[in-house]
Amino acid sequence: MSRRHLSRSIILQSLYEWDFYDKKRDLVPIIERNLAEFGPGLDEQAEFIWRLAHGIVTRRKEIDEVIAKAAPEWPIDRIAIVDRNILRIGLYELLYSNLDEIPPKVAINEAIELAKNYGGPNAARFINGVLGTIYRELDPGKAGDGKKEQKK
Repeated sequence: MSRRHLSRSIILQSLYEWDFYDKKRDLVPIIERNLAEFGPGLDEQAEFIWRLAHGIVTRRKEIDEVIAKAAPEWPIDRIAIVDRNILRIGLYELLYSNLDEIPPKVAINEAIELAKNYGGPNAARFINGVLGTIYRELDPGKAGDGKKEQKK
C-alpha cells in the first residue's frame, strides 16, 4: 500500500468517526490517534494528511452540495457514512487539490480503491458513478484549482 493511499485511509477512518458522532468530537485528536496507531513512519505524509483533512472539513458544505446535485436520488444523510466520506475525500481532491500533485483521475481512482477496501458491495460503482459524473461536468480549468489550498 502506498504512503498516500495509507494516508487517505487514515483520513477516511478519522472522518468516519467524526461524522459518526455527528461532528461533535474534535477531529484533531481523532486524526492524531489514528495517525499514531495506523501510520507509524508516515511523518513525511503528515502535512498531506492535515491539509486534506482541514480542506475537507472547511469545504464540507460545498462538497456536500456537489454530491447532492450529482446524486439527487441519494440525500447526503442517506448515503452510508463510509461512502459519504470517501466522496468527500475524492471530491476535495478533484475540485481543490493542486493538479500537479493529484491529477483528477488519480483522485477518482484513489476514491474507488477506498470504496473497494472499506465500502459495501456496490460502493465502488457508486463512488465511480458520482465522481465520474462530476468530473465530466467540470470545465477543464476548474478541476483541481488548488493553488490557494496548496499552502494551508
